[in-house]
Amino acid sequence: MTIDSDEAVSKRREGNQVPVIERMLDMLEIIERRPAGTSIRELSDFLNMARSTVYRVLNTLEARNVVKRSLSGSYVLGPRLLSFAANVVNARDSDLVEIANNHLERLSQTTGEASKLSVRDGDAVLVIAVAHSSGEYGLTVRPGRQLPLHAGAASRVLLAYMDGDDIARILNGPLPRYTDKTLCDPEEIGKSLAQIRRQGSAVDNGEYSAGVMAVAAPVRDRSSAIVAAVSIPFLNTEAEERIERLRAAVLATAKAISHELMTRVS
Repeated sequence: MTIDSDEAVSKRREGNQVPVIERMLDMLEIIERRPAGTSIRELSDFLNMARSTVYRVLNTLEARNVVKRSLSGSYVLGPRLLSFAANVVNARDSDLVEIANNHLERLSQTTGEASKLSVRDGDAVLVIAVAHSSGEYGLTVRPGRQLPLHAGAASRVLLAYMDGDDIARILNGPLPRYTDKTLCDPEEIGKSLAQIRRQGSAVDNGEYSAGVMAVAAPVRDRSSAIVAAVSIPFLNTEAEERIERLRAAVLATAKAISHELMTRVS
């Protein structure tokens, strides 16, 4: 696993910055890159910090639930970061969230399933708004979650409408397999993207999470650019009528959000 070099880390410390906060953020970056957990010793060695200092910083972060200590003694990112992430939106996305929230609530109440709004975040996808399921078997969706661009209904809707050069770059890069249904062949994904553009929606048959399907549709802004995707994840089913019902509901919601975006007065 690649971690920034000491030189890269030290460069970020130059300028009018607070060293202890810089060190704390360095720790969080390292922990982020090691989902299985990082020990005090590893952090101390990499950052060239006294173990006592590392311990005190981690204790402070743990008290605020920013990191968690596992039974093995290693540290992982904590749940407090989820609430931070749920409220992180840029100026454009804040309008999207404000407009989408009521539409997502109605969508989830109508279908009994959770629903979400996702946007492109660099070479990934970020969930920026959710409505929870009102049904007994609805899935849980977290705002702030980051997802790959090549796997999943909402992700591929956003990928389908990206610039051609960006699509080619993504498809020529790493395409991790998450389930036995994940599309990892660039040619297959390319055909899927063309189909999405023709149909105006996408269906995920368990490509990112085994046993979980999803339907998604694009949201357009005033210039008709695709700025987000509305989607519903749901437990795997072979009932085509139900899938079509959910797809129609997602399409209607995406159209309603788009209409409000296009007609809103700045």
